[in-house]
Formats: sequence, structure tokens, C-alpha cells
Amino acid sequence: MVDILYREALVFNDKKVIVIMPAYNAAATLKQTYDEVMAQQMVDLVIVVDDASRDETVQIAQSLPHALVYAHQKNKGYGANQKTCYRMALEQDGDIVIMVHPDYQYTPKLIPAMASMIGNGLYSCVLGSRILGGHALKGGMPKWKYVANRCLTLVENLLTGAKLSEYHTGYRAFSRELLLKLNLENNSDDFVFDNQMLAQILWMGYMIAEVSCPTLYFAEASSINFRRSVTYGLGCLETALKFRMARMGLTVSPLFP
Repeated sequence: MVDILYREALVFNDKKVIVIMPAYNAAATLKQTYDEVMAQQMVDLVIVVDDASRDETVQIAQSLPHALVYAHQKNKGYGANQKTCYRMALEQDGDIVIMVHPDYQYTPKLIPAMASMIGNGLYSCVLGSRILGGHALKGGMPKWKYVANRCLTLVENLLTGAKLSEYHTGYRAFSRELLLKLNLENNSDDFVFDNQMLAQILWMGYMIAEVSCPTLYFAEASSINFRRSVTYGLGCLETALKFRMARMGLTVSPLFP
């Protein structure tokens, strides 16, 4: 167990650091991910939201110290899971909220770096990018996913005016102030939620920072199939197009008030 006083001494400007884990069938990797999260010695609380898993995810989560667990009674979708995660993090007075997938695809060792960029007031949003540093293919990302990622990111940057290396990472950190300003309930309950959230942040004029993040692709790592990937990709393009049209005053969207 991490010494509570030691953790508190490491928190930036007395800010409470909460890690959220949107979980679905993550029994094989949840504890490993949690242990490495807590090994960073600066996380006050881990929130695990289970989206009606069919394995032992909930039971394992409930056995973890410093973990708050909530289980959806039925599967609501990845976006809906995140909505619950962020709502609970704000209710628990989180000042820095970091999403770490419990499938161990993203290394928790970047938590201190990402938290420091927010805790010191440099940024309100930090992404762990698989593209910076060329880690994606080395970590086992399928080539078709890599190509799709690069093409989507190019189009999205053109439409939003941003210069991100990717929009599709699940490793993200946010300040409390930013989360309170986002109307996440307007977003999809599906995977495109991630993309809509970043577009909303850019719409409000916030800068998004990125850090290079090594990732691992293996059997237990969560991944959507080709059909759902196509649906996700089309949703990303639709979001970026709505952003551009709203920016030009050609349309009104609840995503971009």
C-alpha cells in the first residue's frame, strides 16, 4: 500500500489526482494496470466503471485498495462508460483526471509527466500519443489501423485547424476546470465520444498537449473490429465536418455551441 502522506506530498499544488478506468472484460489485465498506476506514488484514487462485463472484472476491481467501483447493470457503450467516469471523478473532487485503459495497452508510467503538465498550469488537456516517436507500429498496431489513424488525423487537422499527431488515443488527462466546462452528455455513447470530446476542447480554444507514449497490442488488449472501426472513422469525419461548418457559421450543432 502506498503511503498516503507521501503521495499527498507529491501532488502538484495540493491537487487531487484521480485515475479513471472505463472497463469492459478487463479481468486479465486490470490488477496489473492498477498496480502500475499506484506505483507512480501520486494517485489519490482510482475509479473503475464496469460496463456490464461478462468476466470477473467487477470482483477484481472491488478487491483493489484505493479503488472506487461502479458497475453498469447493462452495457451502455464506451462513451457512456466515460460519462460515468468523469461524473464520478468530479463528484470525488478530482483536480487532475487521467484516463488509463485497464487493458495495459498504455503504460501508466507517464502519469507523473501528464499530471505535472496540468498541475503546474501549463495545459488543461494532455494526450499520450502513440504516433509521436514512432511507437505505434513497433508496439504492434496493425498496419491498416495505423494508416487509418494517419489519414483521419490529417483530415481532422485540416478541418479543425489543429496540429495534433493523433485524435484516437485513449490515454488522456484533464483539469477539473476543463471537465466542468464540457457538456459531455451531448456526446455519443459509442466510441466516437473520444473524438467529439477533443473537438469540443478545440472549439473552446484550449491548447492540447501531447507526450510520446509507447503502447502494446496483445490478445488481452481491447480493440474494436473492422466494422466498428469503419463506423468510428465515419463518425470522426462527421464530427470534424460539423466543427468546420459551425466555425464558418453554416450550421448550428449542440456539440459546438
